[in-house]
Formats: sequence, C-alpha cells, structure tokens
Amino acid sequence: MSDTAEFLIIGGGLEGLAIAWSLAERGATDVLVLERNTLCSGMTGKSSGVVRCHYGAPSLAAMSWWSVPFFENAREILSDDLGFQQCGYVVGVAANNVSPLKANVAMQQGLGIEVDLIGPDEMTELWPGLRVDDFAAFAYEPRGGRGEAYLTGMAFGAAARKRGVRIRQQTSVVTLCADSGRVIGAKLTDGTEIHAGTVVLAAGPWVPELAATVGVEVPVRAQRAQLVLVDQGEPVPSVPVLSDLASLQYLCREPNGELLAGNSDHAAPEYIDPDDFVNRADDSTVEKVIGRLDHRLPHMPDPRITGSYVGAYDVTPDYNPIIGPAPIPGLFLATGFSGHGFKISPAVGHLTADLLLTGGTELPNVDPADFRYERFAEGRPLLSPHPYAGAGEMR
Repeated sequence: MSDTAEFLIIGGGLEGLAIAWSLAERGATDVLVLERNTLCSGMTGKSSGVVRCHYGAPSLAAMSWWSVPFFENAREILSDDLGFQQCGYVVGVAANNVSPLKANVAMQQGLGIEVDLIGPDEMTELWPGLRVDDFAAFAYEPRGGRGEAYLTGMAFGAAARKRGVRIRQQTSVVTLCADSGRVIGAKLTDGTEIHAGTVVLAAGPWVPELAATVGVEVPVRAQRAQLVLVDQGEPVPSVPVLSDLASLQYLCREPNGELLAGNSDHAAPEYIDPDDFVNRADDSTVEKVIGRLDHRLPHMPDPRITGSYVGAYDVTPDYNPIIGPAPIPGLFLATGFSGHGFKISPAVGHLTADLLLTGGTELPNVDPADFRYERFAEGRPLLSPHPYAGAGEMR
C-alpha cells in the first residue's frame, strides 16, 4: 500500500477539483486527487463555458443560481481569475415553445433567479444584426455569461493545494479495490494500492469503466459534441450568449471576437469512445452551422470558418448528473453532467462536500434525491416538467 486518504477523488478535472476544494474549505483536508494525465486535460478543456440558470429542473436551476455569485466573486474566493465575462444569456424560442418558456421563467423567478421575458426590440439592442423575426419570445438573464472551464478547474486545484489537498498527476487507476462488500481504495498501473475511507469517482465519461470493476453499472455514455469557430469578417461586439431554440444552436462570443457555434439538436445523438475520436467537426455539421448562421446573422461582412473541435458530454439517460452514493458502500459518484458541469461546478463541489460530511445539504432549493443513482432503476428520471420541443432535456 503506497498511500492512504480519508477521501480519494479519481479525476482531476473541473468537478473533481471543485469537490476537493470544497472538502478542504470545510476542513476535510485529508484528500488525495488522482489524475491519469494532467489536470483538466480531459473534457474540461472542451467546455463552452456558458453560465446560465435556464433549466426546467428546479434543483439544477437552483444550483446554477447559487453558483453565479461564485463566478462573480472568484478573485476573492479562489484568489484567481476564472475568465468570467458577464455578457448575459438569452434563450429565444419559436411559437411552439412559448408556453414552456413562460412556465420555466416563472419557476426560475420563484427561486429568486434574475430572469425576465423580453421582446424583439430589446433583443435587437442586445445583439445588433441578429435576425429575430422567427422568434416568438425571449428570456434574458443579465447575470449570465461565459467563463473558462480550464482556468476554473486549475483555480480550484491551486486553492485546494493551499488548503492541504494532495494532487497526483500522471497516475492512472486500473481498478477499484473492494473488501467485504465495501470499496476501500484503488489500484494503480504500477500495482500499488491507495486505500481510502471514501472513493469519489469524478472522471466524467471514464466513470463507467472504473465503476464496473466493483460491479456497479453507471448509465453514462460519451456523446459527441461538435463546436465550430467562425470569423464573421469583423470582431463580434459584446453580446449575450444566445440559446437559439428556433434554429437549435447556441452562439457565444469568443474573447478574440470570433463566434463559437454549438448544436442544440439532440434528436439523434452520436456516441463515441472518449479515448478515440476525431477532434474536428465533420462536413455535415459544418454545413449545418453555415446554414444556421446565414439565417440568424444574415449581415456578416465576410464570414469564414476558422476552426473546429470535438468534445464529449458525459450523458445520463435523462441528461442530468448523478451526484450521490453508489449502491456499494465506500463509493460516491459525481458524473453524468451532460453539458451542465461548468456552470454548476461550484454548487457540485458544495453539494458533494455536504453529502460526504453530513449526509444532507444546505444548498437552497436543491433536493439531493433528484441526483440519486437509483432514479433510473426506479423509473423516476429527473425530467423538466416543461421541456422544449426539439431541444430534448438539455434545457
């Protein structure tokens, strides 16, 4: 046995490091994080970094809202810059989705979230040149925006280290270790074992493979997410992040003034091996992006594709995370974030620390049972009461 820890966190990405910092901030400093490569080298660096509270599931909306002041005050909390730009966030819908938009906004306002319905004139002021005639309604969050997932994860890691958390990079786990029906640690590629009071699996789409070594089936798959970068011929001014549910895309202004275009149509998901995929958008996706952008931004002076890349959402069947104990003692799961992980990462750390240390949570309007592992076997997935046609459960 090479080491021991009260809490062994497997996965040195954003969520694992947020959990490590949150535990240490609560005084639980006997924490060891294992990362098979370098910190935040997995899917963290592929995140679009959107900050929004627009969700149909109240617990998820509440976690996002709790996290907003964290992003706003990160310099004071973590002594580091997370690259957060508070440019705002807008959801625009066509006529078929006006009813769910209004219902979701009413729910969010009931949680205290700062969000309002706005009209096309206000939207045109927020984003000049945007075509709005096929939108029927908008919801605007002035405190939303964009951050940098890699910077955020590294800031959590640095702050955790200052509080005594140990982090080991280039350290691969090959199997979890169990004894008498309880997970007691992990075995590394060199054959050594690390024993722990609790093992936290926070390795995104790689969690199912590790959990299977102790007989736990985790319903998480890696869903391909293709992102395309566009130079519209002049720098995009400061505009809100746009969730365009009429065209089923989302648009973000990059720090260099380019546009990042992502897909919001999840009707036919493509699943990939997170260790073996082509890191560029395919031709059909690029063609779709061009068509959607030509429609939504018809006055771009000289648009051109400047690049693309591919990430993977770690998705569950209901597109919501699993945060809670596994069905074997000694193992805790934090996975399946399904594209929501960046914006809720401060709350994920806090919720996980709460559950590990007290068994409950002090997060307002968050029911930990919503994220329990058992909900799938129970046939009680976490679904939005007011979903958007065409956009699946990603909103």
